[in-house]
Formats: sequence, structure tokens, C-alpha cells
Amino acid sequence: MIIRSAEFVTSAVKPSQYPPGVLPEIAFAGRSNVGKSSLINTLVNRKRLVKTSGTPGRTQLVNFFEVNGTYSLVDLPGYGYAKVPLAVKKTWGPMIETYLSNRETLAGVVLIMDIRRMPRHEEFDFIAWLKQYHIPGILVLTKTDKLSRTRQLRQREAVAGALGVDVEDLILFSAQTRKGREAVWAAVAGVAGTQEEEGR
Repeated sequence: MIIRSAEFVTSAVKPSQYPPGVLPEIAFAGRSNVGKSSLINTLVNRKRLVKTSGTPGRTQLVNFFEVNGTYSLVDLPGYGYAKVPLAVKKTWGPMIETYLSNRETLAGVVLIMDIRRMPRHEEFDFIAWLKQYHIPGILVLTKTDKLSRTRQLRQREAVAGALGVDVEDLILFSAQTRKGREAVWAAVAGVAGTQEEEGR
């Protein structure tokens, strides 16, 4: 995917703050600290388009970015981090579900999981949300550079079995090596119905 432009558009907590729905939107969701910000930055060839933090649970807004005037990438708040205040946690579920259920330009959601962790109830709940709203899901396993190739494949099979999906439905990704970048873009182009540009 050739990246000509990538820019931050706005942050929102409710639909009235969303930007106009013009471009097909791809949302990114996942447990806190799975490498969501690093994945988006790798996709758009930017180091700091999405701010990364050593503190999980830092993203607490719905953040919109525009890429190439073709896609809107939407960074959703991470979930599942114990140290985030309860009052903040309670706003995340409704905030995310409101976005998923109301955004007409939403073309698909990239659900990001750390390959070293098995899915938990949050991941099963999120996939159930996607099915309920008939939203295509792109499943990505991050931090693959932390495991040997043999362990990657073994863990990929285990996660696929737990989720009840085909092994091929899980994209292996690493922000460190950029492994899986083009596979994610191909999946994005597929659900958005756009023509993927070759190159970087």
C-alpha cells in the first residue's frame, strides 16, 4: 500500500462529534497493550501518527485518521486493563457499541490480539458484537516477533480453535519486522471494496 498522506482528523466520545461520514471507515479494536497504536503507525508508515504509551488504557476516545483521502482509520479505546478507573471503564463499552451500531460508513473492524495470549471473554463479546451488527471482522495476531516461527504457528492454531475460525483467518503481524503489513492492507481493501495500491 502506497501511503501518500496520513493525518489526524478528530477525537470523539459521541456521534455528534464524529466527522462527516464520507470515506469507508476501518476501526481498530483490542485489549489494552496489544500493540494497536504500533500496528496503525506501521500500516501508515508513520512513527507517531497514533501516540503510543507505556501505560495501557491511555486511549480513552474514538480517534479518527484519514489516509490517502481513501480511508478513515478509527482507533477505538483499548479494553481489559485492570488499573483503569472503573468510571472510565463503564464509558468504554457504550462508547464503542454506539460507534459500531450507528456508524453507517463503518466497513470493517480490525480486532487485534497479542499472539502470546489466548482470547478471553472480551474478545468473544467483541466478535459477538460484530456479528450482531453484521460488520466484517479482520483478526490480527500481533507481537509475533516475540515467538519462534514454530510457536507462532502452534499458537495461531490454538487461537483459531478457541475462536472457531480457520487458521487462515488470523493474520500474523509484527510492528518490529513489519510482517503482515501488506496482508492487513489487503484485508482492509477487501472489506472496504477499494482497489489496493501496490508498493509502500
